[in-house]
Amino acid sequence: MVIYRNLDKSHYDKNSIVTVGTFDGVHLGHREIISKVSELRSRGNFRSVVVTFDPHPQLVLRNKGHKILLLSSIEEKIEIFGKLGIDVLYILPFTHELAETHAEDFLVKYLVNGIGLSHLVLGFDHSFGKNREGNFETLSSLTGKYGFEVHKVEEFKGDTSINSTAIRKLLLAGEVGQAAKILGSDYSFSGTVVKGDRRGNTIGFPTANVQVADEHKLIPKNGVYAVLAETEGAVYKGMMNIGHRPTVSEGQNIFIEVNLFDFDKDIYGKSIKVTPRKYIREERKFSSLDELVGQLNEDKKECINFLTK
Repeated sequence: MVIYRNLDKSHYDKNSIVTVGTFDGVHLGHREIISKVSELRSRGNFRSVVVTFDPHPQLVLRNKGHKILLLSSIEEKIEIFGKLGIDVLYILPFTHELAETHAEDFLVKYLVNGIGLSHLVLGFDHSFGKNREGNFETLSSLTGKYGFEVHKVEEFKGDTSINSTAIRKLLLAGEVGQAAKILGSDYSFSGTVVKGDRRGNTIGFPTANVQVADEHKLIPKNGVYAVLAETEGAVYKGMMNIGHRPTVSEGQNIFIEVNLFDFDKDIYGKSIKVTPRKYIREERKFSSLDELVGQLNEDKKECINFLTK
């Protein structure tokens, strides 16, 4: 997959099947759109093109003080689109100026004249341009004028709503398994292992303290999880606690601590990717360290049983 971050005449190819969107999470609904792009590509000498934005539009347009929780960083989107077989990924810088661009102006500048356009694929409810005026109906009226075809992908029907908002709600409720079903893959986040107070070593549960790479990345509900963690090219089973550590500390800071099973390497400063697979229990305060250790042993057994199924 080729990645472009600016328009250049050398990137132009009229024979392009293009789709446009933020694609937060790249969930099953998004993947239906990508499947349509791939289907059209297979009909002739075309290239498949995804146009997305960085930063996410909500980060630019949000009201001050409003927290944005994203399902995927731009790096994660790049990885997913590569796996889905997209030929070209255009990452356009999202600015207030771009947000004020009318749909037809965006279509002409970026798609028709910039990237090249033979077919445009849109989700059933997708729109772009100032005031979200570039919907399927308005774009259909422009196909003859600019010489392209537009295709609408109907809503993907599942057991529940397939959209980024629904996935966020599930993750914030600890329902990581349900979220994975409509994402089309397990949810994960990445970061760096940083030094903590090493208290876990003293009770037999050393932990990797994770500083998440993207401050806007959604972190699931506080509590204990069975996880898979990838670091230095290997994947390990483990358990994770997200929360305030009420038994051993005070304050409102959120800590992400991962105990890797059968692991004794020094990974301070290393990158780690954590995939929560099952929510085990809520975080709670214990009356003593002995009570905490007893519960951690039970948690570990449950995590191992789940992860070895």
